[in-house]
Amino acid sequence: MTRTALPLRTLVLASAMLAVGPVHAQSLSYEDVGADAPAEKPAASRGLSTRGAGGGPRVTVRPYIEAVQNVLWELSPGDDVLTYSSLAAGVDATLNGRHTQGAVSVRYERRISQSNRVADGDTLSGLARVKHDLIPRTLSVEAGALAARTRIENGGASALNAIATDDAVSQVYSVYAGPAVSTHVGDVALSGSYLLGYTRVDQKGGTPVTATRPLADVFDDSIAQSAQVSAGIAPGTVLPVGITASGSFLQEDISNLDQRVRDARGGVQVTLPVSSSVALVGAVGYEDVEVSSRDAARDANGVPIIGSDGRFVTDKSQPRRLAYETDGLTWDAGVMWRPSRRTALSAFVGRRYDSTTYYGSFSYNPDPRSSLSIAAFDNVSGFGGQVTRALRDLPTDFQVTRDPFNGQISGCAIGSQSGGCVNNALSSVSSSVFRARGVNATYARQIGRLQAGIGAGYMRRKFIARQDSVLGLANGLVDESYYVDAGLSGPIDRRSSFTISTYAAWFQSGASDLNDVTTIGANAALFRNLTDRLVATAAVGLDSVNRKVIEDEIVASGLVGLRYSF
Repeated sequence: MTRTALPLRTLVLASAMLAVGPVHAQSLSYEDVGADAPAEKPAASRGLSTRGAGGGPRVTVRPYIEAVQNVLWELSPGDDVLTYSSLAAGVDATLNGRHTQGAVSVRYERRISQSNRVADGDTLSGLARVKHDLIPRTLSVEAGALAARTRIENGGASALNAIATDDAVSQVYSVYAGPAVSTHVGDVALSGSYLLGYTRVDQKGGTPVTATRPLADVFDDSIAQSAQVSAGIAPGTVLPVGITASGSFLQEDISNLDQRVRDARGGVQVTLPVSSSVALVGAVGYEDVEVSSRDAARDANGVPIIGSDGRFVTDKSQPRRLAYETDGLTWDAGVMWRPSRRTALSAFVGRRYDSTTYYGSFSYNPDPRSSLSIAAFDNVSGFGGQVTRALRDLPTDFQVTRDPFNGQISGCAIGSQSGGCVNNALSSVSSSVFRARGVNATYARQIGRLQAGIGAGYMRRKFIARQDSVLGLANGLVDESYYVDAGLSGPIDRRSSFTISTYAAWFQSGASDLNDVTTIGANAALFRNLTDRLVATAAVGLDSVNRKVIEDEIVASGLVGLRYSF
């Protein structure tokens, strides 16, 4: 296949919003290069399906119910064998219409205890990302949602792959939606967008918060809003260079201590084409960033009051006070490289938040069977804002891997041309605002009839709080988290298939290395179609949690189950 350079106008307009900080990780958009060839599906995955004019599946909906018998063998610190049953219902859907693209995977599970040490419980897990064009190429709306099960550790660390031997687990819910408009007035390209997101953590266990352990104050909920506008001309239309004026506003209101993040930016960007595939970009602008909060209510002895939910009680009688503020000129300089429709690179260095910043992205689709995506980011937000960013960076045609033992999503979602992960965003549920710097990467490859994928990432959080507040001890502390998720799946024969998944996550606390946590695990599942709609499942797994303060927790798992798809 001949590799052709992307038209220069498209290359330049794709960088229009880089003059100011966008609300999610920066990336260079690229045209459709064709979906991966679909892996062979067992007959039991059939569902309601309609087809578009081109003959391909337009809407596919696969509801199912499931009954599973689980056994857990605790290898450390004890030597118990625990059993429980679970009943589940879920639906997987894909939307591939001319004006609508999206994917939805949601599952509800009811766990029924058969051992004293395994608690009854309910779990909702899922991922959704949908985009609809109201007016093609002009007006669109998008929405996304996440439901995930986590286990909260000391220092605010959380793990998606929590071992379910007790009820010390929590639920994370996040949803966002908003419109976007893009049009032209003569040679001027105009664009704008608005996003509204809500995130909540329902805490069922974890370390109690104290005045000396501020990072154990678990995030409750927040509302995040963002808006962007831009107007620009491409090079070679009015001037030899492209010029874009843009502005953005972001605000996140966090219920814990009434914390607020407010980030307003404006700037002008100039793009200089060097060749048909390379452009140099420079921008100057102005930023005004504030982080503010109230303090905790205190008793007669000056001790912070902790509510029935285990979180600090906010003192509403006191005014909100600044914890961080910076304003002044900003600048960015970088390069955008687009040698073909299958390769795109953007790399930038600049001045933001009164310090040096680095960000960018790289995407590579050498053929329809493989895709590589890498994104580096730098922003200031709370837990909710970070989750919303991660959700918005997911592709609309994702495939998600689930843990066969609890139905939990793996955290990474990979589509035909790109991928994304929410692991970094979910790795700490501390309520304090932070500056986040990090990188996420995904790679997917279709090997014959097999599908392989891997996601990895790193995040560094530097917490921001007033020194004279109850969160003062958290100010300036730095947490770091790393993760790797990998999977392999495919058919064995016409009626059988398999999946293999592995994961590892490391959390390093800035408060004390005694709060460091390492989680590692692997599982394998075999599926056999008994009829066109009934599938038998067998799986084995091994999970471990290493904490410095207590003995390692290691659990081997096994299950057998039946799934009926409608």
